[in-house]
Parts: sequence; C-alpha cells; structure tokens
Amino acid sequence: MALDLFVVLIYAAGMLVLGYYGMRRAKTHEDYLVAGRNLGPSLYMGTMAATVLGGASTVGTVRLGYVHGISGFWLCAALGAGIIALNLFLAKPLLKLKIFTVTQVLEKRYNPMARQASAVIMLAYALMIGVTSILAIGTVLQVLFGLPFWVSVLLGGGVVVVYSTIGGMWSLTLTDIVQFVIKTVGLMFILLPICLYRVGGWDQLVAKLPASNFSFTEIGWDTIITYFMIYFFGILIGQDIWQRVFTARDEKVAQYAGTFAGFYCILYGLACALIGMAAHVLLPNLDNVNNAFAAIVKASLPDGIRGLVIAAALAAMMSTASAGLLAASTVLTEDLLPRLRGGKQSSLNINRLFTMLTGIAVLGIALVVNDVISALTLAYNLLVGGMLVPLMGAIFWKRATTSGAIASMTLGFVTALVFMFKDGLDASTPIYYSLAAGLVSFVVVSMLSPRPDASVARAV
Repeated sequence: MALDLFVVLIYAAGMLVLGYYGMRRAKTHEDYLVAGRNLGPSLYMGTMAATVLGGASTVGTVRLGYVHGISGFWLCAALGAGIIALNLFLAKPLLKLKIFTVTQVLEKRYNPMARQASAVIMLAYALMIGVTSILAIGTVLQVLFGLPFWVSVLLGGGVVVVYSTIGGMWSLTLTDIVQFVIKTVGLMFILLPICLYRVGGWDQLVAKLPASNFSFTEIGWDTIITYFMIYFFGILIGQDIWQRVFTARDEKVAQYAGTFAGFYCILYGLACALIGMAAHVLLPNLDNVNNAFAAIVKASLPDGIRGLVIAAALAAMMSTASAGLLAASTVLTEDLLPRLRGGKQSSLNINRLFTMLTGIAVLGIALVVNDVISALTLAYNLLVGGMLVPLMGAIFWKRATTSGAIASMTLGFVTALVFMFKDGLDASTPIYYSLAAGLVSFVVVSMLSPRPDASVARAV
C-alpha cells in the first residue's frame, strides 16, 4: 500500500497548494464568501457538481447499489434533479438579490427575527453536511490503510479545514475543479470498468445477480419518494448550494452550467450503483455493507491505480465537506455574529477565524457519529422540515407573515426531531409530519396575523 499512500499524500499536498492560491485571490469579504460573484461556465459547473457529490452520495450510493442494485442511484438522482430545478427556476431571482445566505431572503421578506431563527436551523444542517463527508473520509482511510478511525478523521478532515480556512470560496472553487476531474476519471473511467471486467463483463453481472437488482424501483417507491422529499427540496434551500449559485457571473451561467451539473449527478449515481452491484458479486459476504466502497477498491485494484481511485473518492468527500464547512461559517459570520456585535459586519479575518473554529467543531462531531447516510438524512430532515415552507412562502405567497414563518420553522424543526427520535432516521415520518406541521401552522398563523405591508411582500 506504500505506493497508494504516496499517491494520496501527493493529492492532499495538491489540495493545500490550491488552497494557498485561493488565499491569494481572496482579498475581500466578497471574494472569500462567493468568489467575487464572477465564475464562468466551467468553474461554475465543476464546483456545483463537486459540492453535491460527496461522501454520502459516493460511499452511500455504492452501499445502496450493493444492497438494492441499480435502484440505489435514486439518492444521486434526487440531488441532481434538485440542482437542475434550482438553477433553472430560482437562480435568476437569487442572483439579483446580491446576498450571501439563504436566511437573508427571510429577513428581506419578514424581519430580522425570522433570519435569526432560520439561521440556527441552517447552521445545524450545514454542520451535518460537513460531518457526513468527514465521516466518509475517515471510513475510507481507515479501511484502506489500517489507520485508527480518529486518526483518519483528523488527517483527512484536517486538510479540508486548512484549505477552506485560508482561501474560502476561491480555495473551494479551485480544489473543486481538480476534485471534479479526479473523481470523474477515478470512479467512472477506472473503477467502474475494472469492477465490471473482474466480474466477467455485463452479461456475467446480469447472470450472477437476481433480476430484481436491475429494477429501478427495487429500493421501493416509498424510499424513492422520501429521497425526493428530503434531498430534492433540500437542494433547493441549502446554504451550501445557494452559496455556489451566488458565485455565478450571471443567470445564463447558472442556468446552463448548473443544469449540466445536475445531469452529471444522475450519471454519477448510476456509476456508483453499478460499482456496488459488482462489489456484491465479488465480495458477497461483507461484514459491514457501509464499507462496500472501500472493500471493493482494496480488493479489485492494483497498487498505484488503487491510490488514484482513493484520491478520487477523497475528492468527492472533501468537496462536500468544505462546502458544508464554509456554509456553516458563513451563517455564523453573516447571520448570527452581527447580532452579538451590535450589527457590525464581519471582516475577512473574522471569516477566516470562524471557518477554522467551525472546522474544529465539525471534526469533533465526526468523531462521535458513525453512519454517513443517517447523518445526511438528519441534516436534510432538519433543513426541509424547518425551512422549506417559510422560505417558499417568502418567495411565492404575498400573504405570508413573520409570525407564520417563525411558527412554521419552530414546529417543523421540533416535529422532525421528535419523529426521528421516535421512528428512527431511516423512517419517512419525520419529513412528512414536519412538512405537514410546518405548512398548517404557516398558513393558519399567517392568516390570523395582520396583512404584511405591500412593499415588504414585494421584497423578494
């Protein structure tokens, strides 16, 4: 494994070098948070796709493919569909606002209290997005190199924290482009063909797996619908994704390049599901299906090539980890910290300090959570249950009021927590009941509250 470790170390060093170049370009507050709002089609498409496809969508989809066959791709399909919808229908009005966070929309439409309440929910979501990918990084390094899990988390996650802290969005953009290329080559053009070759080709894959593994609905319609309820709508309102939208040079870049990124996500999900299916044939008796990705890489690839594919997996995980980290830091410095500082806005140095502190918190949480899919589900349940209804209402319903928005956020968030505790993270009840509670409270309280001023209703 010495050659593989060398390749991975070269990759990690490259990420730090790109982080340094990002630091040199991040000269202002706007550069640090949204890359100066000046990304063209190639950079925008690469960074958008890299942000969405992280540890859960890579390791998690391979696991789903191992267990459910080709239908495991629906997780990535829901994410890709969300990216397409966001860039086609919401990017144009968002870019006109010249804002930094999702919650600023709520302040424009409601009042500062709504912004503060929603910032707490968004912070919890962004932290868990970072945690899921740090977890995946730790799992891969642990299985492949035999490192203790805590060492794997601190080493892999530490690289992410360093390059995210020093250069902000410019570092993330530069690293995302390289990560996009590496994971495309490593997973779709190296690992997938080699796995199929070792199985004996497509015909042997079909012969050695039950027919149900090739059904696109094997995973179950309830799971497919739940994925769309959680991940499709989560993409539409997530700070990590909106922050990428804010980097686009103009609406045309967002619409065309963003749509391409969405379709790429769907193809990526199909590739990862097929890798999981091949892993089931080659390694049918895994003790822990969560390790399906790392196990198939270790078993099927030669030295050196294995290192490149490990780097590809780490690329997917690091891009999403850094996105969640910067999103959480941005919510802290733009939405919550000014409240404590008497309205004083954050500076570039404050942004860097809080990105570092947020990174330390993410590493700490990753050491006590152990399931990437569950962590991702937790994050999206809280986000969609607490934020979807009031945010969509802010954009599309002129009768919406601040009282209705706060009631919806509170009840939706609490309901999601209650049903996750009661029925488990894999249940569909948390998202359905939280959305129902949020919608009913939003409409009822808004209708019972005084009608908002017309100028406020037109704010977004």
